[in-house]
Amino acid sequence: MDILGKIVAHKRLEVDAQKGLQPIEGLREFAFKSGRTPLSLRQALFHGSGIIAEFKRKSPSRGWIQEDADPMRVIPEYCAGGASALSILTDSEYFGGKLDYIKAVRPLVGIPILRKDFIIDPFQLYEARLAGADAVLLIAACLQKDECGALCDEAHRIGLEVLLEIHSESELDYVTVGADCIGVNNRNLGSFTTDVQNSFRLIGMLHDKVASCNASCRPALVSESGISSPETLEMLRSAGFNGFLLGEAFMKQASPGQALKDFIKEI
Repeated sequence: MDILGKIVAHKRLEVDAQKGLQPIEGLREFAFKSGRTPLSLRQALFHGSGIIAEFKRKSPSRGWIQEDADPMRVIPEYCAGGASALSILTDSEYFGGKLDYIKAVRPLVGIPILRKDFIIDPFQLYEARLAGADAVLLIAACLQKDECGALCDEAHRIGLEVLLEIHSESELDYVTVGADCIGVNNRNLGSFTTDVQNSFRLIGMLHDKVASCNASCRPALVSESGISSPETLEMLRSAGFNGFLLGEAFMKQASPGQALKDFIKEI
């Protein structure tokens, strides 16, 4: 079993355990009654830097990146440093994250927050909405297309946007599920190696897939992982990407917020 398979298997056990503590029907009702109006991740990526700055303490491939990183310090600094949106890892076992990080920082920032996790069940959508997330990640490699479509529809019903992540040409058909943003992950989720050329390879085919969408609802296109220089970001923007998800490039620095600020100055 590759790394992704192990993560998803563990996630199913984790979600089942959580559902035993909190019935899904009650959680769904609370999510629908949430009074806060979510922010638009899609719209945010068409303005400013387009950078989705990620709070990521650990990864399966690197181990701890910054074990003592404090979300209450780093995430507001990302916001002040010029991020268009935020990504917060909420998987604990493999990424050292917590859903509580979103709850804690939501009152401190005024830009969209993406719950980045391995979403396989509507229960996790309701958790995200109640925590204060504005969008969730759906990974094509984790889901059948009909499952992905159902989760996307349910996310929209409770006011969340969706960043759909694909990795290969074989997953381009998932683009039709109606996600607000389409991400190309440059990280192979089997081996966790990165190659930013994956984005350049798929962008033309992505443009063909979304060409029929009206401009008012055309999904934002996002390049994820492996972006380490402003020059690469500018090349990706010229190729047609609107958003750029960067995590390790900032989190491996002593001050991730300052690293982001310095990065944006060079764009």
